[in-house]
Amino acid sequence: MYIAMNRFQIHSGREEAFEKVWSDRESYLDEVTGFREFHLLRGETTDGITPYVSHSLWDSRAAFQDWTGSESFRKAHGQARTPEGTVAGPPAFEGYEIVL
Repeated sequence: MYIAMNRFQIHSGREEAFEKVWSDRESYLDEVTGFREFHLLRGETTDGITPYVSHSLWDSRAAFQDWTGSESFRKAHGQARTPEGTVAGPPAFEGYEIVL
């Protein structure tokens, strides 16, 4: 099993706009072999920044990598337009193999 995460820093007061982008877009993940589940996590606001993590669970790293090269990935990310002034910098990717 493999966990893929992107960490986002969202300016305080822009959380609703950020969450709306995620809730309104079609992810196409239900079409992807090896996909298990997705969660969008929100942390506690500190110093004007609210941290978010997109967290997806996959059968394997290979299944995740196949998705990132797929038409489903391009379609999902092509419609993800966060309003200007929402995000404080680019997302940071982290990937993990589940060992236990």
